[in-house]
Amino acid sequence: MGMKRGTTLAAVAMAVVLAATACGPSEEKAADTAQPAGAASSQGSQAPAADAGSGAKPAGQLAIAANEQLGSVLNDSAGLTLYRFDKDTAKPSKSNCEGDCAKTWPVVAAGDATASAGMDPALLGEVVRSDGSKQLTVAGWPAYRFNKDTKAGDINGQGVGGTWFAFAPDGKKAAKAAPAPAAGGAAEAGAALSVAKDAKLGDHIVDGKGMTVYRFKPDTAWPMVSKCEGDCLTKWPVVPPVDKANAKGITERNYLVLDRPDGKKQQTVDCWPVYTFAGDKKPGDINGQGVGGTWYAVAPDGKLITVQ
Repeated sequence: MGMKRGTTLAAVAMAVVLAATACGPSEEKAADTAQPAGAASSQGSQAPAADAGSGAKPAGQLAIAANEQLGSVLNDSAGLTLYRFDKDTAKPSKSNCEGDCAKTWPVVAAGDATASAGMDPALLGEVVRSDGSKQLTVAGWPAYRFNKDTKAGDINGQGVGGTWFAFAPDGKKAAKAAPAPAAGGAAEAGAALSVAKDAKLGDHIVDGKGMTVYRFKPDTAWPMVSKCEGDCLTKWPVVPPVDKANAKGITERNYLVLDRPDGKKQQTVDCWPVYTFAGDKKPGDINGQGVGGTWYAVAPDGKLITVQ
């Protein structure tokens, strides 16, 4: 009985950490998506055992976390940062971290990892180590944790020895993208989010040009997925990544960047992808509100504003 209770408490603690560091189900997410009740906790409590004989821990459900210094960073199911080693190789995959190195940089066992929303599942693979155990790879690069990361969100291993770097969701080294310069050298007007008031909508999010920001009902926040693709994006351009410092009055909870399959990066608010509307011609326009019964303005906390 004592062992069963301890296991249950550990699973609850894991779920709390995951919810605090990445996109997870909430009451609104459960209502807006078809995610079955309890799916997140089952992922956290049913992780398979580590690869036999390796002593390595599996990664479970991967998550993408927003980091002030590095941008989007790849985490394991406990919210711990995953790293790559410059002395390894990706083609072919090979780990050169053995012995004491592997004590400082514990390998991530292969076999159970599930790709996060916003990353290509095909990037996940495995490599057989010299001891015969299997290690998770991301875009061919063997994955590790750092033994001095003690809590979710730690990035103490970043840049150690000039050879260790946190993973970005695409398998590259995590690095915050520099904002693109605006045409003519002017300040980039769109690189901001703020809250505007409208007699009909009330408080709602607008971009740096004052254009209304929208959500698409078929999108999901858990997993974080945009269903607007192809021609849809011509009418509903994605909101590009916006630093929290340039987001005034917007909820900071789960304020993440979605790496889309088409290569674009899209800002999310409370994990929901956000867009503008090509049919809005001037600040204050709300021509996209209610279009097709699927497009709605966004409240400062990321919820839909469904008034017509």
